[in-house]
Amino acid sequence: MPADISSAAFFLVAASICPGADLLLGIGSDELINLLCVATARPGATVLAPWPSFVMYDIAARLAGSRFVGVPLKPDFSLDLPATLAAIERERPALVFIAWPNNPTGNFLPYPEVRAFLEAVPQDVVVVLDEAYNEYLPPAERVDTAAWIADFPNLVVTRSFSKIFGLAGLRVGYALASAEIADLMNRVRQPFNVNNLAIAAAIAALLSLI
Repeated sequence: MPADISSAAFFLVAASICPGADLLLGIGSDELINLLCVATARPGATVLAPWPSFVMYDIAARLAGSRFVGVPLKPDFSLDLPATLAAIERERPALVFIAWPNNPTGNFLPYPEVRAFLEAVPQDVVVVLDEAYNEYLPPAERVDTAAWIADFPNLVVTRSFSKIFGLAGLRVGYALASAEIADLMNRVRQPFNVNNLAIAAAIAALLSLI
């Protein structure tokens, strides 16, 4: 089917699962991370993340011309949210990535702690919850974080079809964001980024959740 029709079908299916947020397709989570780094880049900009975590946060930040700051994990490899908040206050980043569960350590913070963290972050700092491994959590332990975007317009949720859906070779993921942030990401996105086969597989994967 033509790209515009297949994309529209994806958005219709995804909107039924994740209502209330704008959606953006990407060539895997990697492209979405790149788009966010480019969209928030400016002279002297900083990108911040707990560390170690997904290496693309560092790579994408530097490719966009921003400075990357990693906040060390706790000795048990869990995310140190108080230290991360202190680093946000000190560094004033444009963008913060939180891999949730963390990659590669697999640590997962309770939802109330993450929501309290979002409440403490300044609204002019974009916070990305990278949920590439979220589907590996027991269903009873998951919360629809896309619904949080109504309360936190600076929040972006990224998800991937590469992990539990087994579609890594097709390279497709999506972001959920406020209309303002989605618009900024669209401005720096290549016009024909995701192919029809990847979109068709993504639609089938989403339909399996309904």
